[in-house]
Amino acid sequence: MAFTDSRVDPGQPKTLHEKLARDLLERIRSGEWPVGSSLPSEKALCEEAGVSRHTLRHALKSLQERGFIERRQGAASTVISCTQPRVYSQDFNTLRDVLRYPGNTYRENQVERYVECDTTLQPILKAPLGSSWYHIGALRRDEQSKLALAWTDIHILHKFAKVAKMKNHAREMVFEQIERHFGVSIDRAEIQIDVDVLSAQHAKLLDVPPGSPCLVITRRYFDAKGDPFEVTVTRHPQNRFTFNMELKGLSRPSSTSN
Repeated sequence: MAFTDSRVDPGQPKTLHEKLARDLLERIRSGEWPVGSSLPSEKALCEEAGVSRHTLRHALKSLQERGFIERRQGAASTVISCTQPRVYSQDFNTLRDVLRYPGNTYRENQVERYVECDTTLQPILKAPLGSSWYHIGALRRDEQSKLALAWTDIHILHKFAKVAKMKNHAREMVFEQIERHFGVSIDRAEIQIDVDVLSAQHAKLLDVPPGSPCLVITRRYFDAKGDPFEVTVTRHPQNRFTFNMELKGLSRPSSTSN
């Protein structure tokens, strides 16, 4: 599991749109267009640079893909970063790795409270209405850069609440703490992956514009009785997280006929 830090083209631009993208990026980095501000209209940028709209849009697309600007149809492009974002990449060697984050990240708890499973939580927790849970809301950060990689809402049965006060809680997976300290084992796990946009509250915590795209990963852990004992919903901002999974031995065995 590692960070990948892709760079803006290191050599001299080979095409007009590459040169334009470089020039625009230099102006962003100089502070002419600070983070949160809007770029001039496409018409103004085309006239200033003396290029076609096709060339400009190609350059803007390049900056968007590198995570410097956000583009929306019918609106001006917004500067979202003046430095190349680092993309968090998670590799899986076993199925259990899908449930775990690496040791070079940690949780920073922002919320700790008891809650009741109501009609809003029930579709997420898949638990009986009125059941008692403990909610942990946390930022997951990279240990070295302190970059906020994701926001996670962790719901565990109320009887496991004291794991939030245990040693190394911030660095260990909650389900592993529950397994070790309470003797509960995962019999089955569900993983659901969706795409959404970040609320104003989550965007502020993750230092990205409200409405930014995010990858939403829901993990549900069930015990031997088939009851859920932990449910996590993690929101990863765009350009900060990727999944890498390699599957081997998928070829079908050859068959023979008598």
